[in-house]
Amino acid sequence: MSNTDFTTADWRKSTHSGGDSGQCVEIAALPAAIGIRDSKNTHRPALAVSPRAFDRFLQKIKTP
Repeated sequence: MSNTDFTTADWRKSTHSGGDSGQCVEIAALPAAIGIRDSKNTHRPALAVSPRAFDRFLQKIKTP
């Protein structure tokens, strides 16, 4: 999903994050895309995936 505009995105980290350790990813939800970025390199471009692809990813990592 190229050219997704995340300028108004509300980025957030997991509540399981270790505070300011810098070892986290952040996500931002927009209607047509989910953004994923490195919390210590926020100036770099974010990875944009479809909401459906992100949901499938979450289901896979939750499955034992």
